Amino acid sequence: MQKQDKPDRYVSFVGIDGDKNSQELIGLLRRHIDDPTKSNPFWEQFKEKLARVGQPDQNGGRSLDELFLVHSYINNIRELFEEYDDEGALELLEQVERESC
Repeated sequence: MQKQDKPDRYVSFVGIDGDKNSQELIGLLRRHIDDPTKSNPFWEQFKEKLARVGQPDQNGGRSLDELFLVHSYINNIRELFEEYDDEGALELLEQVERESC
């Protein structure tokens, strides 16, 4: 049996709020990519994908969510947080990866 204070996604997602954590992580990411001095064409396209979250009619019938985008671009996100020494964001990214990806 798993301990509730240390959820294990391989046993159950009980106690893991992957959606909330990924949405918080995207908020931390936006602090960087919404700054024109830190953005680039990749992040501009990523923001376009974020704008289509929860809108399958805007995305060829596929419904995107923040957790899917974090999972799909986790290495790019990690690299950005490392570049700007964002330790808090890196810790949350590690948690999201461990619990939900």
